Amino acid sequence: MALLGTLVNGLAIIIGSLLGLFWRNIPEKTKTTIMQAMGLAVIILGIGMGLKSKQFLIVIASLAIGGVLGEKLDLEGKLGQLGHWLEAKLGGKEKGGIANAFVTATLVFVIGAMSIVGALDSGLRHDHAVLYTKSMIDGFCAIFFTSALGVGVIFSAVPVVLYQGLIALFATQIDRFVPDALMQQIIIEITGTGGIMILAIGLNILRLTTIRVANLLPALLFTILIVCIIYYWDKLSAFAGGTF
Repeated sequence: MALLGTLVNGLAIIIGSLLGLFWRNIPEKTKTTIMQAMGLAVIILGIGMGLKSKQFLIVIASLAIGGVLGEKLDLEGKLGQLGHWLEAKLGGKEKGGIANAFVTATLVFVIGAMSIVGALDSGLRHDHAVLYTKSMIDGFCAIFFTSALGVGVIFSAVPVVLYQGLIALFATQIDRFVPDALMQQIIIEITGTGGIMILAIGLNILRLTTIRVANLLPALLFTILIVCIIYYWDKLSAFAGGTF
């Protein structure tokens, strides 16, 4: 079943969030310390991912172009509106609390190599090991995020399931169209681009910045596009060179 790993991941986030609700009454200082620790951990994760890029100019170009499109589409605002809608439906007492928790958790759980690689493995080989590992990590993160940010974290399970599920379903057919060498290059550069966004999320969690990370999401699509252009340009150049 191609979607098994994705469904387990979503369930882990829900369970972690529910467990985190029992920790809501912990002292404010403890919550602050937990969020600072999570922020630092997310920053280190982002740096590690960013350094895996083999062609960092692709990352820079993708972030620049993707940022322009993201700002035009105002993806951050739309995610925020969805969060505020959930907040209104649930009667959230703290204005912006559920929306902030939903947006932050969604970005942390969605952006990253494990989401893409794990979903691809699920679709291509029905191997869910990567997503099972991600499920454990996301589940523990959901506990701490919910304890510090609130119930909005639980709703991040929905975009995670949709995002990874679509990749997994697409992956069941992708090997017919995308060469393995190209796929490996795409994963490497997406990891680098995603790492920069993860780093930005960590800085936001620490409240050192207010980077609109969701508006950078189109950069992932441009990373794929640029890598494909370079790959096939090199192939075409090699073919042309071999004919003379």
